[in-house]
Amino acid sequence: MTAIQVDSLSHIYAGAEGGVPALKDISLEVEPGKFVVIVGPSGCGKTSLLMMLAGLRHQTTGTILCDGRPITAPDPSRVGVVFQEASLFPWLTAQDNTEFPLALRGTDREERRRRAEEMLRLVGLDGFGARYPHELSGGMKQRVSIARGLVQDPPVLLMDEPFAALDEQTRMTMGHELLRIWSQTRKTVVFITHSLTEAVYLADEVLVMSARPGRIIDRVTVPLPRPRTYEMMATDTFGQLRERIWQQLRTH
Repeated sequence: MTAIQVDSLSHIYAGAEGGVPALKDISLEVEPGKFVVIVGPSGCGKTSLLMMLAGLRHQTTGTILCDGRPITAPDPSRVGVVFQEASLFPWLTAQDNTEFPLALRGTDREERRRRAEEMLRLVGLDGFGARYPHELSGGMKQRVSIARGLVQDPPVLLMDEPFAALDEQTRMTMGHELLRIWSQTRKTVVFITHSLTEAVYLADEVLVMSARPGRIIDRVTVPLPRPRTYEMMATDTFGQLRERIWQQLRTH
């Protein structure tokens, strides 16, 4: 069974003269445990597609299955989401922010504390649970967001440009840390980025989208071995993959 299956998905935003076509005939499959990255020009519908995968937005036509069942509304037991902004509650500690989804579900206080502490350790924030968001760096805030996305143990994690607001050095470090977390949890990850270097470094497969209406115009398998290392960025293979993606974006 595929973790995610999308068939013939299209979307039109309502408006004058028949609306604005955002996505056209998207079909894709993501195998369990794979790391898939989506790239495309601004406005091509990447985030709209991710929101549909999360059940936060409804497509005009087509179907979306997660673990063989339709996604028609948010289902954090199957799909976790990490957004571009950390979106932490400023009045809650890192521990309480991580626990929040479990608190909404009425999970026993002791159990949700145990799970949140486990997730904070996983993302490298052991000992920071009592800190408030204003006491954390940008990268640390995003680690809390990832912990919160994982705390309900969904098989699928969707990430919408989670490192876009970070400086280059922190962004590279966070990418490397994300791969460590992924290797330990073996979640299925769908990750959106504008950075072609980040895409090649992280992905098993890169899906390239065209300008609006967004279509998948290329599927680039990344044959680089795992675990990934920074030195791979200097290899011919890495450069050729990045150039292939860039040429697709330039010509579509």
